[in-house]
Amino acid sequence: MAATTHTVTNQPPPLVGHDVFTSDRALAEAVERHLAPEVLTEAREELVVLGRAAGSAQVQEWGARANENPPRLRTHDRYGHRVDEVDFDPAWHRLLGKSVEAGLTDAWGRPGGHVRRAAGFLVMSQVEAGHGCPVSMTHAAVPALRTEPELAEVWEPAATSHVYERALGTVAEKPGVLLGMAMTEKQGGSDVRANTTEARPLAADGEYALTGHKWFCSAPMSDAFLVLAQAPAGLTCFLVPRVLADGSRNAFAIQRLKDKLGNRSNASAEVEFDGTTWARRVGEEGRGLRSIMGMVAATRLDCVLGSAALMRQAVAQALHHCAYRDAFGGPLIEKPLMRNVLADLALESEAATVLAMRLASAQDAAETAGGSEAERERALLRMAVPAAKYWVTKRCTPMVAEALECLGGNGYVEESGMPRLLRESPLNSVWEGSGNVQALDVVRALRTEPAALDALLREVGAARGADHRLDRAIRGLLVELADLEGIEARARRLTERLALVLQGALLVRWAPPEVADAFCAARLGGDGGAAFGTLPHTLDLRALVERARVEA
Repeated sequence: MAATTHTVTNQPPPLVGHDVFTSDRALAEAVERHLAPEVLTEAREELVVLGRAAGSAQVQEWGARANENPPRLRTHDRYGHRVDEVDFDPAWHRLLGKSVEAGLTDAWGRPGGHVRRAAGFLVMSQVEAGHGCPVSMTHAAVPALRTEPELAEVWEPAATSHVYERALGTVAEKPGVLLGMAMTEKQGGSDVRANTTEARPLAADGEYALTGHKWFCSAPMSDAFLVLAQAPAGLTCFLVPRVLADGSRNAFAIQRLKDKLGNRSNASAEVEFDGTTWARRVGEEGRGLRSIMGMVAATRLDCVLGSAALMRQAVAQALHHCAYRDAFGGPLIEKPLMRNVLADLALESEAATVLAMRLASAQDAAETAGGSEAERERALLRMAVPAAKYWVTKRCTPMVAEALECLGGNGYVEESGMPRLLRESPLNSVWEGSGNVQALDVVRALRTEPAALDALLREVGAARGADHRLDRAIRGLLVELADLEGIEARARRLTERLALVLQGALLVRWAPPEVADAFCAARLGGDGGAAFGTLPHTLDLRALVERARVEA
Protein backbone atom coordinates (compact mmCIF):
# COMPACT_ATOMS: atom_id res chain seq x y z
CA MET A 1 0.00 0.00 0.00
CA ALA A 2 1.31 3.45 -0.90
CA ALA A 3 2.66 5.43 2.02
CA THR A 4 0.68 8.47 0.87
CA THR A 5 -2.55 6.78 1.99
CA HIS A 6 -1.34 7.19 5.56
CA THR A 7 -0.65 10.90 5.47
CA VAL A 8 -2.13 12.37 8.64
CA THR A 9 -4.00 15.64 8.25
CA ASN A 10 -6.69 17.56 10.12
CA GLN A 11 -5.67 16.19 13.51
CA PRO A 12 -4.84 18.49 16.47
CA PRO A 13 -1.37 18.39 18.02
CA PRO A 14 -1.09 17.10 21.60
CA LEU A 15 -2.04 19.64 24.25
CA VAL A 16 1.39 19.85 25.88
CA GLY A 17 3.98 22.49 26.63
CA HIS A 18 1.66 24.99 28.30
CA ASP A 19 1.14 26.45 31.77
CA VAL A 20 -1.93 24.80 33.28
CA PHE A 21 -2.20 27.54 35.92
CA THR A 22 -1.92 30.80 33.99
CA SER A 23 -3.87 29.49 31.00
CA ASP A 24 -6.83 29.00 33.35
CA ARG A 25 -7.93 32.61 33.67
CA ALA A 26 -10.67 31.91 36.19
CA LEU A 27 -8.19 30.15 38.48
CA ALA A 28 -5.41 32.71 38.11
CA GLU A 29 -7.84 35.55 38.80
CA ALA A 30 -9.18 33.77 41.88
CA VAL A 31 -5.67 33.44 43.30
CA GLU A 32 -5.06 37.16 42.78
CA ARG A 33 -8.42 38.00 44.30
CA HIS A 34 -8.13 35.91 47.43
CA LEU A 35 -4.45 36.23 48.39
CA ALA A 36 -2.97 39.13 50.32
CA PRO A 37 -0.43 41.20 48.36
CA GLU A 38 2.43 40.17 50.64
CA VAL A 39 2.09 36.49 49.66
CA LEU A 40 0.69 36.83 46.15
CA THR A 41 3.98 37.19 44.27
CA GLU A 42 5.57 34.15 45.89
CA ALA A 43 2.42 32.05 45.48
CA ARG A 44 2.01 33.01 41.84
CA GLU A 45 5.63 32.12 41.08
CA GLU A 46 5.20 28.71 42.74
CA LEU A 47 1.97 28.05 40.86
CA VAL A 48 3.50 29.02 37.53
CA VAL A 49 6.32 26.51 38.09
CA LEU A 50 3.78 23.85 39.01
CA GLY A 51 1.51 24.79 36.11
CA ARG A 52 4.35 24.47 33.60
CA ALA A 53 5.30 21.09 35.02
CA ALA A 54 1.68 19.88 34.86
CA GLY A 55 1.46 20.95 31.23
CA SER A 56 4.74 19.32 30.22
CA ALA A 57 4.88 16.19 28.11
CA GLN A 58 6.91 14.40 30.79
CA VAL A 59 4.49 14.92 33.69
CA GLN A 60 1.50 14.14 31.49
CA GLU A 61 3.23 10.90 30.55
CA TRP A 62 3.57 10.12 34.27
CA GLY A 63 -0.17 10.55 34.63
CA ALA A 64 -0.92 8.23 31.73
CA ARG A 65 1.50 5.58 32.97
CA ALA A 66 0.16 5.67 36.53
CA ASN A 67 -3.34 5.10 35.16
CA GLU A 68 -2.31 2.35 32.74
CA ASN A 69 -0.30 0.44 35.37
CA PRO A 70 -2.57 0.19 38.41
CA PRO A 71 -1.28 -0.80 41.86
CA ARG A 72 -0.81 -4.43 42.84
CA LEU A 73 -1.22 -5.96 46.28
CA ARG A 74 1.62 -8.01 47.75
CA THR A 75 0.35 -9.80 50.86
CA HIS A 76 3.48 -11.93 51.50
CA ASP A 77 7.17 -11.85 50.69
CA ARG A 78 9.01 -14.73 49.02
CA TYR A 79 9.58 -16.44 52.37
CA GLY A 80 5.94 -16.40 53.42
CA HIS A 81 6.10 -13.45 55.80
CA ARG A 82 3.02 -11.22 55.77
CA VAL A 83 4.01 -7.80 54.39
CA ASP A 84 0.74 -6.23 53.15
CA GLU A 85 2.33 -3.80 50.74
CA VAL A 86 1.00 -2.15 47.61
CA ASP A 87 3.34 -1.78 44.63
CA PHE A 88 2.91 1.23 42.33
CA ASP A 89 4.36 2.22 39.00
CA PRO A 90 7.31 4.63 39.41
CA ALA A 91 5.22 7.29 37.68
CA TRP A 92 2.82 7.28 40.63
CA HIS A 93 5.63 8.06 43.04
CA ARG A 94 6.89 10.85 40.78
CA LEU A 95 3.44 12.45 40.77
CA LEU A 96 3.16 12.21 44.54
CA GLY A 97 6.63 13.64 44.92
CA LYS A 98 5.76 16.57 42.69
CA SER A 99 2.57 17.36 44.62
CA VAL A 100 4.11 16.99 48.07
CA GLU A 101 7.11 19.11 47.09
CA ALA A 102 4.67 21.77 45.87
CA GLY A 103 3.13 22.00 49.34
CA LEU A 104 -0.19 20.36 48.55
CA THR A 105 -0.28 18.81 52.02
CA ASP A 106 0.83 22.05 53.67
CA ALA A 107 -2.04 24.51 54.07
CA TRP A 108 -2.82 24.79 57.77
CA GLY A 109 -1.19 27.83 59.36
CA ARG A 110 0.65 28.88 56.20
CA PRO A 111 -0.21 32.44 55.04
CA GLY A 112 -2.90 32.09 52.39
CA GLY A 113 -2.25 28.37 52.66
CA HIS A 114 -5.64 27.07 51.66
CA VAL A 115 -5.96 29.22 48.54
CA ARG A 116 -2.41 28.42 47.45
CA ARG A 117 -2.86 24.75 48.12
CA ALA A 118 -6.32 24.61 46.48
CA ALA A 119 -4.98 26.17 43.28
CA GLY A 120 -2.10 23.71 43.19
CA PHE A 121 -4.42 20.78 43.88
CA LEU A 122 -6.66 21.89 41.01
CA VAL A 123 -3.65 22.09 38.71
CA MET A 124 -2.11 18.72 39.58
CA SER A 125 -5.44 16.89 39.63
CA GLN A 126 -5.67 17.60 35.91
CA VAL A 127 -2.59 15.43 35.33
CA GLU A 128 -3.93 12.34 37.10
CA ALA A 129 -6.73 12.57 39.65
CA GLY A 130 -5.91 9.32 41.45
CA HIS A 131 -2.78 10.57 43.14
CA GLY A 132 -4.82 13.36 44.68
CA CYS A 133 -6.43 10.92 47.13
CA PRO A 134 -3.45 10.46 49.49
CA VAL A 135 -2.59 14.14 49.06
CA SER A 136 -6.12 15.06 50.10
CA MET A 137 -6.25 12.63 53.04
CA THR A 138 -2.92 13.84 54.40
CA HIS A 139 -3.97 17.47 54.15
CA ALA A 140 -7.36 16.80 55.73
CA ALA A 141 -6.01 14.78 58.65
CA VAL A 142 -4.36 17.80 60.28
CA PRO A 143 -7.50 19.19 62.00
CA ALA A 144 -8.24 15.77 63.47
CA LEU A 145 -4.68 15.38 64.75
CA ARG A 146 -4.93 18.76 66.44
CA THR A 147 -7.68 17.47 68.71
CA GLU A 148 -4.88 15.47 70.38
CA PRO A 149 -1.95 17.92 70.83
CA GLU A 150 0.62 15.25 71.71
CA LEU A 151 -0.11 13.42 68.47
CA ALA A 152 -0.14 16.60 66.44
CA GLU A 153 3.28 17.54 67.78
CA VAL A 154 4.73 14.35 66.32
CA TRP A 155 2.67 13.79 63.17
CA GLU A 156 1.73 17.24 61.88
CA PRO A 157 5.28 18.35 60.92
CA ALA A 158 5.77 15.13 58.96
CA ALA A 159 2.33 15.35 57.31
CA THR A 160 2.88 18.96 56.20
CA SER A 161 6.45 18.34 55.07
CA HIS A 162 7.43 19.08 51.46
CA VAL A 163 9.41 15.83 51.28
CA TYR A 164 7.92 12.63 49.88
CA GLU A 165 9.40 9.39 51.25
CA ARG A 166 7.82 6.27 49.76
CA ALA A 167 9.32 3.59 52.05
CA LEU A 168 7.46 2.63 55.20
CA GLY A 169 9.15 3.53 58.48
CA THR A 170 8.52 5.11 61.85
CA VAL A 171 7.33 8.69 61.95
CA ALA A 172 10.49 9.57 63.87
CA GLU A 173 12.77 8.48 61.03
CA LYS A 174 10.80 9.72 58.01
CA PRO A 175 11.15 13.28 56.67
CA GLY A 176 7.55 13.19 55.45
CA VAL A 177 4.51 10.95 55.81
CA LEU A 178 1.19 10.32 54.12
CA LEU A 179 -2.03 9.72 56.03
CA GLY A 180 -5.08 7.79 54.91
CA MET A 181 -8.39 6.97 56.50
CA ALA A 182 -10.55 3.91 57.08
CA MET A 183 -14.06 4.81 58.17
CA THR A 184 -16.75 2.85 56.31
CA GLU A 185 -17.73 -0.77 56.82
CA LYS A 186 -19.77 -3.33 54.87
CA GLN A 187 -22.92 -3.00 56.93
CA GLY A 188 -22.99 0.77 57.34
CA GLY A 189 -21.44 2.64 54.45
CA SER A 190 -21.99 6.34 55.06
CA ASP A 191 -23.75 5.54 58.34
CA VAL A 192 -20.53 5.26 60.33
CA ARG A 193 -22.50 5.04 63.60
CA ALA A 194 -23.27 1.48 62.51
CA ASN A 195 -19.56 0.58 62.64
CA THR A 196 -18.78 -2.64 64.51
CA THR A 197 -14.97 -2.44 64.72
CA GLU A 198 -14.11 -2.69 68.44
CA ALA A 199 -11.44 -0.76 70.36
CA ARG A 200 -10.22 -2.40 73.58
CA PRO A 201 -8.33 -0.10 75.98
CA LEU A 202 -4.76 -1.12 76.81
CA ALA A 203 -2.83 -0.38 79.98
CA ALA A 204 -1.26 2.86 78.72
CA ASP A 205 -3.54 5.88 78.60
CA GLY A 206 -4.90 6.53 75.10
CA GLU A 207 -3.71 3.22 73.65
CA TYR A 208 -6.11 0.59 72.31
CA ALA A 209 -6.20 -2.68 70.36
CA LEU A 210 -8.59 -2.86 67.40
CA THR A 211 -10.64 -5.81 66.12
CA GLY A 212 -12.74 -5.55 62.98
CA HIS A 213 -12.78 -4.69 59.31
CA LYS A 214 -13.00 -1.69 57.02
CA TRP A 215 -14.75 -1.98 53.67
CA PHE A 216 -13.00 1.09 52.22
CA CYS A 217 -9.52 2.07 53.28
CA SER A 218 -8.23 4.95 51.19
CA ALA A 219 -4.58 5.00 50.15
CA PRO A 220 -3.52 1.81 52.01
CA MET A 221 0.19 2.43 51.37
CA SER A 222 0.08 5.45 53.70
CA ASP A 223 2.10 5.68 56.91
CA ALA A 224 -0.91 5.93 59.22
CA PHE A 225 -4.70 5.98 59.11
CA LEU A 226 -7.51 7.69 60.93
CA VAL A 227 -9.98 4.99 61.89
CA LEU A 228 -13.39 5.01 63.58
CA ALA A 229 -14.12 2.22 66.07
CA GLN A 230 -16.45 1.50 68.97
CA ALA A 231 -14.70 2.14 72.30
CA PRO A 232 -16.39 1.55 75.69
CA ALA A 233 -17.83 5.09 75.62
CA GLY A 234 -18.94 4.91 71.97
CA LEU A 235 -17.67 5.75 68.50
CA THR A 236 -14.11 7.09 68.73
CA CYS A 237 -11.40 8.22 66.35
CA PHE A 238 -8.00 6.50 66.36
CA LEU A 239 -4.63 6.84 64.65
CA VAL A 240 -3.34 3.51 63.35
CA PRO A 241 0.30 3.62 62.17
CA ARG A 242 1.65 1.03 59.73
CA VAL A 243 4.99 0.89 61.57
CA LEU A 244 5.17 1.01 65.37
CA ALA A 245 7.68 3.05 67.36
CA ASP A 246 10.00 0.05 67.78
CA GLY A 247 10.18 -0.46 64.01
CA SER A 248 7.89 -3.50 63.87
CA ARG A 249 4.88 -3.71 61.57
CA ASN A 250 1.46 -3.07 63.02
CA ALA A 251 -1.22 -5.72 62.43
CA PHE A 252 -2.83 -4.24 59.32
CA ALA A 253 -3.97 -6.94 56.89
CA ILE A 254 -4.85 -5.74 53.40
CA GLN A 255 -7.28 -8.36 52.17
CA ARG A 256 -7.80 -7.10 48.63
CA LEU A 257 -7.77 -3.99 46.45
CA LYS A 258 -10.99 -2.67 44.95
CA ASP A 259 -11.48 -2.97 41.20
CA LYS A 260 -12.95 0.50 40.58
CA LEU A 261 -14.65 2.20 37.66
CA GLY A 262 -12.05 4.95 37.58
CA ASN A 263 -9.39 6.33 39.92
CA ARG A 264 -7.40 3.31 38.83
CA SER A 265 -3.95 4.65 39.66
CA ASN A 266 -4.96 4.90 43.32
CA ALA A 267 -5.38 1.92 45.62
CA SER A 268 -8.51 1.46 47.71
CA ALA A 269 -8.54 -1.57 49.97
CA GLU A 270 -10.41 -3.77 52.38
CA VAL A 271 -8.44 -4.18 55.61
CA GLU A 272 -8.71 -6.28 58.75
CA PHE A 273 -7.64 -5.58 62.34
CA ASP A 274 -6.98 -8.82 64.21
CA GLY A 275 -7.30 -7.82 67.86
CA THR A 276 -3.64 -6.90 68.21
CA THR A 277 -3.75 -3.86 65.93
CA TRP A 278 -2.31 -0.99 67.98
CA ALA A 279 -4.08 2.36 67.87
CA ARG A 280 -3.79 5.74 69.58
CA ARG A 281 -6.97 7.59 70.51
CA VAL A 282 -7.57 10.91 68.72
CA GLY A 283 -9.81 13.23 70.72
CA GLU A 284 -12.21 12.17 73.45
CA GLU A 285 -13.56 8.66 73.70
CA GLY A 286 -17.10 8.52 72.35
CA ARG A 287 -16.65 11.77 70.37
CA GLY A 288 -15.27 10.28 67.19
CA LEU A 289 -17.54 12.19 64.83
CA ARG A 290 -16.58 15.49 66.43
CA SER A 291 -12.89 14.59 66.09
CA ILE A 292 -13.17 14.06 62.34
CA MET A 293 -15.49 16.97 61.46
CA GLY A 294 -12.61 19.14 60.26
CA MET A 295 -11.28 16.28 58.16
CA VAL A 296 -14.67 15.70 56.57
CA ALA A 297 -15.03 19.37 55.63
CA ALA A 298 -11.54 19.43 54.09
CA THR A 299 -12.03 16.27 52.04
CA ARG A 300 -15.42 17.48 50.81
CA LEU A 301 -13.86 20.71 49.62
CA ASP A 302 -11.22 18.63 47.83
CA CYS A 303 -14.05 16.77 46.08
CA VAL A 304 -15.26 20.13 44.76
CA LEU A 305 -11.73 21.05 43.68
CA GLY A 306 -11.19 17.63 42.10
CA SER A 307 -14.37 17.91 40.06
CA ALA A 308 -13.48 21.46 39.04
CA ALA A 309 -10.12 20.11 37.85
CA LEU A 310 -11.75 17.38 35.76
CA MET A 311 -14.11 19.95 34.25
CA ARG A 312 -11.27 22.29 33.41
CA GLN A 313 -9.18 19.58 31.79
CA ALA A 314 -12.18 18.32 29.82
CA VAL A 315 -13.06 21.76 28.46
CA ALA A 316 -9.40 22.52 27.71
CA GLN A 317 -9.13 19.35 25.62
CA ALA A 318 -12.43 20.03 23.84
CA LEU A 319 -11.45 23.61 22.99
CA HIS A 320 -8.01 22.53 21.81
CA HIS A 321 -9.44 19.85 19.55
CA CYS A 322 -12.06 22.14 18.03
CA ALA A 323 -9.54 24.91 17.42
CA TYR A 324 -7.42 22.63 15.22
CA ARG A 325 -10.09 20.42 13.67
CA ASP A 326 -11.72 21.46 10.39
CA ALA A 327 -15.19 20.21 9.49
CA PHE A 328 -17.85 21.33 7.06
CA GLY A 329 -15.67 24.01 5.55
CA GLY A 330 -13.91 25.56 8.53
CA PRO A 331 -12.57 25.17 12.09
CA LEU A 332 -15.04 23.49 14.40
CA ILE A 333 -14.56 26.19 17.00
CA GLU A 334 -16.05 28.74 14.55
CA LYS A 335 -19.25 26.77 13.95
CA PRO A 336 -22.13 28.52 15.76
CA LEU A 337 -23.60 25.40 17.33
CA MET A 338 -20.23 24.00 18.42
CA ARG A 339 -19.34 27.41 19.81
CA ASN A 340 -22.52 27.27 21.89
CA VAL A 341 -21.52 23.88 23.30
CA LEU A 342 -17.98 24.99 24.08
CA ALA A 343 -19.17 28.23 25.67
CA ASP A 344 -21.61 26.33 27.87
CA LEU A 345 -18.89 23.91 28.98
CA ALA A 346 -16.54 26.80 29.72
CA LEU A 347 -19.26 28.51 31.74
CA GLU A 348 -19.81 25.43 33.90
CA SER A 349 -16.08 25.05 34.46
CA GLU A 350 -15.59 28.66 35.51
CA ALA A 351 -18.55 28.58 37.89
CA ALA A 352 -17.12 25.49 39.60
CA THR A 353 -13.65 27.01 39.90
CA VAL A 354 -14.85 30.35 41.27
CA LEU A 355 -16.98 28.62 43.91
CA ALA A 356 -14.25 26.18 44.97
CA MET A 357 -11.67 28.94 45.35
CA ARG A 358 -14.07 31.12 47.34
CA LEU A 359 -14.50 28.27 49.80
CA ALA A 360 -10.73 27.85 50.06
CA SER A 361 -10.44 31.55 50.89
CA ALA A 362 -13.14 31.12 53.54
CA GLN A 363 -11.03 28.39 55.12
CA ASP A 364 -8.06 30.75 55.28
CA ALA A 365 -10.17 33.51 56.83
CA ALA A 366 -11.75 31.10 59.32
CA GLU A 367 -8.26 30.29 60.60
CA THR A 368 -6.58 33.68 60.54
CA ALA A 369 -9.09 36.54 60.45
CA GLY A 370 -10.25 36.36 64.04
CA GLY A 371 -13.39 37.79 65.61
CA SER A 372 -16.71 38.03 63.81
CA GLU A 373 -15.19 37.63 60.35
CA ALA A 374 -13.69 34.25 61.22
CA GLU A 375 -16.98 33.13 62.78
CA ARG A 376 -18.89 34.24 59.70
CA GLU A 377 -16.55 32.40 57.34
CA ARG A 378 -16.78 29.22 59.43
CA ALA A 379 -20.55 29.50 59.31
CA LEU A 380 -20.46 29.98 55.53
CA LEU A 381 -18.38 26.83 55.13
CA ARG A 382 -20.84 24.85 57.23
CA MET A 383 -23.56 25.21 54.59
CA ALA A 384 -21.69 26.13 51.43
CA VAL A 385 -19.29 23.15 51.44
CA PRO A 386 -21.96 20.41 51.36
CA ALA A 387 -24.02 22.44 48.88
CA ALA A 388 -20.99 22.86 46.59
CA LYS A 389 -19.99 19.23 47.04
CA TYR A 390 -23.49 18.17 46.05
CA TRP A 391 -23.85 20.36 42.98
CA VAL A 392 -20.39 20.67 41.45
CA THR A 393 -19.61 16.96 41.69
CA LYS A 394 -22.96 16.08 40.12
CA ARG A 395 -22.43 18.46 37.21
CA CYS A 396 -19.05 16.92 36.48
CA THR A 397 -20.16 13.72 34.73
CA PRO A 398 -22.56 15.19 32.13
CA MET A 399 -20.12 18.01 31.49
CA VAL A 400 -17.17 15.67 30.87
CA ALA A 401 -19.35 13.43 28.68
CA GLU A 402 -20.29 16.43 26.53
CA ALA A 403 -16.66 17.50 26.25
CA LEU A 404 -15.73 13.98 25.14
CA GLU A 405 -18.37 14.19 22.43
CA CYS A 406 -16.72 17.33 21.07
CA LEU A 407 -13.83 15.11 19.99
CA GLY A 408 -16.22 12.72 18.22
CA GLY A 409 -14.96 9.16 17.86
CA ASN A 410 -11.46 10.29 18.81
CA GLY A 411 -12.76 11.18 22.25
CA TYR A 412 -14.04 7.64 22.77
CA VAL A 413 -10.56 6.23 22.24
CA GLU A 414 -8.40 5.67 25.33
CA GLU A 415 -5.37 7.45 23.86
CA SER A 416 -7.28 10.75 23.87
CA GLY A 417 -7.40 10.72 27.67
CA MET A 418 -11.10 11.58 27.65
CA PRO A 419 -12.35 8.12 28.73
CA ARG A 420 -10.08 8.39 31.79
CA LEU A 421 -11.69 11.73 32.69
CA LEU A 422 -15.17 10.27 32.15
CA ARG A 423 -14.50 7.24 34.36
CA GLU A 424 -13.16 9.54 37.05
CA SER A 425 -16.04 12.01 36.86
CA PRO A 426 -18.61 10.28 39.16
CA LEU A 427 -16.10 9.61 41.92
CA ASN A 428 -16.23 12.88 43.84
CA SER A 429 -20.02 12.71 44.04
CA VAL A 430 -19.83 9.24 45.62
CA TRP A 431 -16.85 9.61 47.98
CA GLU A 432 -16.96 11.57 51.24
CA GLY A 433 -20.75 11.28 51.39
CA SER A 434 -22.94 10.87 48.31
CA GLY A 435 -25.57 13.33 47.11
CA ASN A 436 -28.26 12.52 49.66
CA VAL A 437 -25.77 12.82 52.52
CA GLN A 438 -24.74 16.29 51.35
CA ALA A 439 -28.31 17.48 50.84
CA LEU A 440 -29.35 16.25 54.27
CA ASP A 441 -26.30 17.93 55.77
CA VAL A 442 -27.50 21.23 54.29
CA VAL A 443 -30.93 20.64 55.85
CA ARG A 444 -29.32 19.84 59.20
CA ALA A 445 -27.42 23.12 59.09
CA LEU A 446 -30.63 24.99 58.27
CA ARG A 447 -32.37 23.51 61.28
CA THR A 448 -29.61 23.72 63.86
CA GLU A 449 -27.21 26.48 62.83
CA PRO A 450 -28.96 29.77 61.95
CA ALA A 451 -25.58 31.48 61.56
CA ALA A 452 -24.81 29.24 58.57
CA LEU A 453 -27.83 30.46 56.61
CA ASP A 454 -27.17 34.05 57.67
CA ALA A 455 -23.60 33.81 56.37
CA LEU A 456 -24.70 32.31 53.06
CA LEU A 457 -27.40 34.94 52.53
CA ARG A 458 -24.91 37.65 53.39
CA GLU A 459 -22.52 36.25 50.77
CA VAL A 460 -25.27 36.13 48.15
CA GLY A 461 -26.61 39.52 49.19
CA ALA A 462 -23.33 41.19 48.26
CA ALA A 463 -24.38 40.82 44.60
CA ARG A 464 -28.01 41.93 44.92
CA GLY A 465 -29.11 44.64 42.53
CA ALA A 466 -26.52 43.79 39.88
CA ASP A 467 -28.64 41.38 37.80
CA HIS A 468 -32.43 41.07 37.82
CA ARG A 469 -32.32 37.33 37.19
CA LEU A 470 -30.07 36.79 40.19
CA ASP A 471 -32.34 38.99 42.31
CA ARG A 472 -35.35 36.94 41.26
CA ALA A 473 -33.52 33.69 42.05
CA ILE A 474 -32.60 35.01 45.50
CA ARG A 475 -36.23 35.87 46.19
CA GLY A 476 -37.29 32.40 45.07
CA LEU A 477 -34.69 30.84 47.37
CA LEU A 478 -35.98 32.85 50.32
CA VAL A 479 -39.50 31.64 49.62
CA GLU A 480 -38.21 28.06 49.50
CA LEU A 481 -36.39 28.53 52.80
CA ALA A 482 -39.42 30.03 54.52
CA ASP A 483 -41.25 26.70 54.45
CA LEU A 484 -39.39 23.73 55.90
CA GLU A 485 -42.41 21.44 55.70
CA GLY A 486 -41.43 18.18 54.02
CA ILE A 487 -37.91 19.55 53.66
CA GLU A 488 -36.18 16.15 53.56
CA ALA A 489 -37.99 15.01 50.42
CA ARG A 490 -37.02 18.22 48.61
CA ALA A 491 -33.54 18.55 50.10
CA ARG A 492 -31.85 17.97 46.75
CA ARG A 493 -33.90 20.67 45.04
CA LEU A 494 -33.13 23.16 47.79
CA THR A 495 -29.41 22.32 47.81
CA GLU A 496 -29.22 22.72 44.04
CA ARG A 497 -30.82 26.17 44.27
CA LEU A 498 -28.49 27.22 47.05
CA ALA A 499 -25.46 26.23 45.00
CA LEU A 500 -26.69 27.89 41.80
CA VAL A 501 -27.57 31.15 43.52
CA LEU A 502 -24.20 31.18 45.26
CA GLN A 503 -22.36 30.54 41.99
CA GLY A 504 -24.39 33.24 40.26
CA ALA A 505 -23.66 35.78 42.99
CA LEU A 506 -19.92 35.08 42.87
CA LEU A 507 -19.79 35.37 39.07
CA VAL A 508 -21.80 38.61 39.10
CA ARG A 509 -19.30 40.06 41.55
CA TRP A 510 -16.07 38.82 40.03
CA ALA A 511 -16.36 37.33 36.54
CA PRO A 512 -16.32 39.31 33.27
CA PRO A 513 -19.81 40.63 32.36
CA GLU A 514 -20.25 38.17 29.50
CA VAL A 515 -19.66 35.22 31.86
CA ALA A 516 -22.02 36.50 34.55
CA ASP A 517 -24.65 37.38 31.95
CA ALA A 518 -24.54 33.90 30.43
CA PHE A 519 -24.75 32.19 33.81
CA CYS A 520 -27.67 34.27 35.04
CA ALA A 521 -29.53 33.78 31.75
CA ALA A 522 -29.05 30.03 31.45
CA ARG A 523 -28.76 28.82 35.06
CA LEU A 524 -30.96 31.29 36.93
CA GLY A 525 -33.19 32.95 34.32
CA GLY A 526 -34.60 29.80 32.74
CA ASP A 527 -33.21 30.73 29.33
CA GLY A 528 -31.09 27.62 28.91
CA GLY A 529 -31.96 24.04 28.07
CA ALA A 530 -31.40 20.75 29.86
CA ALA A 531 -28.37 19.79 27.75
CA PHE A 532 -25.12 21.69 27.27
CA GLY A 533 -25.01 23.81 24.13
CA THR A 534 -28.41 25.44 24.67
CA LEU A 535 -27.29 28.94 25.69
CA PRO A 536 -29.26 31.86 24.23
CA HIS A 537 -27.67 32.72 20.88
CA THR A 538 -27.77 36.43 21.74
CA LEU A 539 -25.05 36.02 24.38
CA ASP A 540 -21.40 36.79 23.67
CA LEU A 541 -20.47 33.15 23.16
CA ARG A 542 -17.22 33.91 21.36
CA ALA A 543 -15.92 35.79 24.42
CA LEU A 544 -16.67 32.80 26.67
CA VAL A 545 -14.84 30.45 24.34
CA GLU A 546 -11.79 32.68 23.90
CA ARG A 547 -11.51 33.22 27.65
CA ALA A 548 -11.34 29.47 28.29
CA ARG A 549 -8.90 28.53 25.51
CA VAL A 550 -5.45 27.19 26.21
CA GLU A 551 -2.63 28.54 24.08
CA ALA A 552 -0.14 25.68 23.86
